[in-house]
Amino acid sequence: MNRTEMLNRVKAQQEFWDFVIIGGGATGVGCAVDAASRGFSVLLLEQSDFGKGTSSRSTKLVHGGVRYLAQGNVSLVREALKERGTLARNAAHLVKTQRFIVPVYSLQEKVFYGSGLKIYNLLSGKYGFGKSRILSTSEVIARLPNVRGENLRGGILYFDGQFDDARLLINLAQTAAEQSAVMLNYARVFELTKDENGKINGVNYQDTESGEVFTAHAKIVINAAGAFCDAVRRFSVAAAAPIITPSQGIHLVFDRQFLPSENALMIPKTPDGRVLFAIPWHGKTLIGTTDTPIEKAPLEPQALESEIEFVLATIKNYLTEAPTRADILSVFAGIRPLVKNETAVNTAKLARDHTIEIDEHNLLTITGGKWTTYRSMAEDAVNQAIDLSGLPARKSVTENLQIHGATTKTSPENELGIYGTDAEHIKKIITDDPKLKEKLHENLPYAQAEVVWCCRSEMARTVEDVLARRTRALFLDAGAAIESAGKTAEIMAIELEKDAAWIAAQIEDFNEIARGYLIENYRSE
Repeated sequence: MNRTEMLNRVKAQQEFWDFVIIGGGATGVGCAVDAASRGFSVLLLEQSDFGKGTSSRSTKLVHGGVRYLAQGNVSLVREALKERGTLARNAAHLVKTQRFIVPVYSLQEKVFYGSGLKIYNLLSGKYGFGKSRILSTSEVIARLPNVRGENLRGGILYFDGQFDDARLLINLAQTAAEQSAVMLNYARVFELTKDENGKINGVNYQDTESGEVFTAHAKIVINAAGAFCDAVRRFSVAAAAPIITPSQGIHLVFDRQFLPSENALMIPKTPDGRVLFAIPWHGKTLIGTTDTPIEKAPLEPQALESEIEFVLATIKNYLTEAPTRADILSVFAGIRPLVKNETAVNTAKLARDHTIEIDEHNLLTITGGKWTTYRSMAEDAVNQAIDLSGLPARKSVTENLQIHGATTKTSPENELGIYGTDAEHIKKIITDDPKLKEKLHENLPYAQAEVVWCCRSEMARTVEDVLARRTRALFLDAGAAIESAGKTAEIMAIELEKDAAWIAAQIEDFNEIARGYLIENYRSE
């Protein structure tokens, strides 16, 4: 996956693309994989980097959605549980089984949550990850040593999936490229083109690195811009009413000592109506998420002070040694593009079903949904696009398509395991230049060789691309990531043939973004 090669293919394209896809998050990249693997020509355009928005900022769970079961949305839960099993099979290097424990503090809670999670388990059918069961008080304490023991009446153990969202997205982009899709990051669509009948037949976009402007004609354009899909819809119909309600969720990251276990903690009911999780992730403890309605979606969302206080106050009720503001290593926020519902009084009550809209000019927009169901969402969108455009009918093959890097031979103890089969290529880089085995930072698990690999084969273009999404340094420890920026920029400059001015600009740009992940830049009320 090389950006120069991708640009050359764009310039050489003389015919209409079958598909132009706007948006490089889970939905857009999923559509690219689905369409390209059916044999269609595909161009995907992302205004920033792959996964810059929502798709790198999730709770890192591949799951059915326990709270949607409580809302009675059985069909969504059943679909998501099936897709969870499919993803675990096709990306075994990134999706793992995660044990969850719900501590209960009354007999009523034990019966209620135990019954609900039993139904959750039954709905998964042959795609199940393990059978839920009731735990005694002593079993809960043994599995969650830091859990609050006062009035504890036991708990429920159940199983779900965990993954690294940004790593999966990059592997999906590589999969699409292997299926002959052209994938371009830093390519901003600013206009839709129309034929003499007023139907959309392409896009105008700018390569934001060079400033060069391109036109790409297509038989169908898919708007998969997530939280920004309404802006794209207005390129087609200027007066288009919004179809999404943006909602913000935040996560706080702490040292492993606050969850010294491989079990995750699930809090099924919080004051804002959401489920709160405390999860072991890459050697840290990740706690979230919130649900806060917002008016518009920024590209780099910031946590609200009220959200930070909410997470800290809620988790304090469940841990004997609870983390404080001073313990926060990183704070990050993400925007959910929830399908608009005028009757919903808060976004926690909006389900994650996806919606497909086809407007009067034949712009196909897909929005809503959740990470776990990205594949079925993409299949649905491509099916609709084929019908709309008159392209030849071809069945989706993604249910059994292995995602780039897939292997069952990796181990959690192997720090390169998240790269799957690509780990061997990184080891070769180290063999060729042993000094690249050194860590970027003593508090981070990443070797310098990973920066080289990300530039050569994963289309990393900026320090942020490497430290936020190719590795997860910024999300795990913002301070350590800032201290790693200089070395990262120097390695990238060699690979991308950049000069000292580029290095200095990259460090400054990254530090500006990274400050939003440092708790010291938020004020306690």
